Amino acid sequence: MQKPFSQACENNKDPILSVLRDRLTKPARVLEIGAGTGQHAEHFAAALPHLHWVPTDMARNIPHCRLRIEDAALPNLDSPLALDVTQWPWPVAGHDNVYSANTAHIMHWPVVEAMFRGVAASLPPEGVFLLYGPFADNGRHTSDSNRQFDAALRRRDPGMGVRDTSDLRRLAGKVDLRLAEDLPLPANNRILVFRRSTD
Repeated sequence: MQKPFSQACENNKDPILSVLRDRLTKPARVLEIGAGTGQHAEHFAAALPHLHWVPTDMARNIPHCRLRIEDAALPNLDSPLALDVTQWPWPVAGHDNVYSANTAHIMHWPVVEAMFRGVAASLPPEGVFLLYGPFADNGRHTSDSNRQFDAALRRRDPGMGVRDTSDLRRLAGKVDLRLAEDLPLPANNRILVFRRSTD
């Protein structure tokens, strides 16, 4: 069976890596939510050997993801685990940071809420939650391409859509997380870095 491949993952993996390299500098376990093809997990684990990468996805996607990850055979890359963020407690523990790419806009909003609750409940005080994808600001899209992408998502499923940073900030605040950094990346994407609230 051919290993799964996403051109978008191939395009964005190095810009994302530069952000991870600057912020995840100490040995740590990183939980990835929504590992998809496994390209990010493979690339980041190979480039950042001080990190132990724990990829997860919905159970139906695990066989697809496992092909690439097990073929990589990296000592700091776990075989993918099934994770439904709406089912608590999560079947993974002991991670120091959480990373997720291109998930919030394909999740229905209650699932996004469940993801944030689970991250907040499982993240240690010094840990970070790095969320990558396209985002709107105060009801406005940051580019025509993101506006078109949002419309296409909502035509496919009204529960999906590009998420607004104002909504994500409010959601984070409810679970004692705060948006610490908002980092622009190529192709009108960003990484939002959430940390524990200190107030």
